[in-house]
Amino acid sequence: MDFTRIDAHIDEHFARHLARVQTFVRQPSISGEGVGMREMADLVAGSIRQLGGSAEIVATPGWPVVYGELDAGAPRTLLLYGMYDVQPVAGEDWLVPPFEGRILPFEDRGDCVVARGVYNTKGPLAGLFSALESVRAVEGRLPVNLKFMIEGEEELGSRHLPAFVERYKERLRADGTYFAFYAQKKSGKPALWLGVKGILFFELICRGGAWGGPTTRGIHGSLGALIASPAWRMVHALETMTGPDERITIDGLYDQVIPPSAGDERVLADLAKTIDIDLELRENDVRRPKHDLTGADLLRRYLFDPILNIDGIVGGHHGAGTKTLLPHEVRAKMHVRLVPSMEPDDVRGKLLAHLEKIGCADFEAHFEEGYPWAKMSPAAPISQAMIRALRSFGLEPEVWPNIAGSAPFYIFSRILKQPFAMGGLGHGGRAHSPNEFATLEGMRLFERSVARFLYEFAAIRE
Repeated sequence: MDFTRIDAHIDEHFARHLARVQTFVRQPSISGEGVGMREMADLVAGSIRQLGGSAEIVATPGWPVVYGELDAGAPRTLLLYGMYDVQPVAGEDWLVPPFEGRILPFEDRGDCVVARGVYNTKGPLAGLFSALESVRAVEGRLPVNLKFMIEGEEELGSRHLPAFVERYKERLRADGTYFAFYAQKKSGKPALWLGVKGILFFELICRGGAWGGPTTRGIHGSLGALIASPAWRMVHALETMTGPDERITIDGLYDQVIPPSAGDERVLADLAKTIDIDLELRENDVRRPKHDLTGADLLRRYLFDPILNIDGIVGGHHGAGTKTLLPHEVRAKMHVRLVPSMEPDDVRGKLLAHLEKIGCADFEAHFEEGYPWAKMSPAAPISQAMIRALRSFGLEPEVWPNIAGSAPFYIFSRILKQPFAMGGLGHGGRAHSPNEFATLEGMRLFERSVARFLYEFAAIRE
């Protein structure tokens, strides 16, 4: 198919498409703080209706899911998954207000929108709607029927999405699922991620109690000579969970971990020939990797090892100045990234067993909803459709066995039993960090790549 007219429509209307991105990022939607969630859900539902589809905002015990349908009378149906929530910005130092949606030259990337959520993932979501709009305007109809499932709790571990999926399972049936995302490196090379790690969030709380320590309030620090410290007890407990190289030392945690398959090893070997690890480190302001490894060996650890991460520790005095204090409570927020074939329930049990083993069974352990890993083959028709779409720009994609991050894609592969793909052109970065950004030129290319993927997906014959 000749995409000249679609590309021209995207270019002609790009100012309006860019304004849509700015509208999306200017609406705060911080799920962890409950800020602007309903308003953002309304924006998403309105975007589906503007395309000629139907949309409903479906209540859950948390934030709602936006569900929609658009029947194009096509043979194939694509489920579009996305998220409308973002991470908090409190305590971050931004060049510009994080919800202003300002355009400015950023680093050496050219003109960018710098805003919370523009990369992860309101920019791609807005661009997806714009691409669909251009295809429909030029061709009169879309090449596939669409279903939409846009959640508001991805940044909270998709807590209530599984229950929604069970409730809407029959309506969500499709020939595949697509998650729109900017996947171009700074060099211009696009990445294709074939899967995701799972995740399990939890919080540990150590308070004074029968073991010792103050029980109801922080007390004078001089009493540390007489009374045990919940802060030190938490530190010592955390120390038992990993070794100096951060390899997890919780009994049995690696029991379910399986090595990469022969196919994964081939992908790793190919990837090692092209990946620039030093660039990855520089992009994140890091001077050296955790492991003294190179090539496929380093990538194997990065992509196929579980990690136990401390997200934050809070307790006692941490403001300006000094205060001699023996705190009565310390909290550690943590998560585990799960690789094949780890399951959240098994990991939860092993963490609790470890606390009992080290004499900390009295710690409160609060687990959030977690989910397992998910994976596609590079030979899967939907993967090949994305590869062809990217190659149509004269770019050879960098194929990754999976991404180091997490997303609830197991819902598609395990529950709905349909293939999935994520990605597209477009460049951005600094997810979950100050000065999150996406390039304007990348947004334009992203819309073009979405259009090509739609047609490649429509052409699949199985």
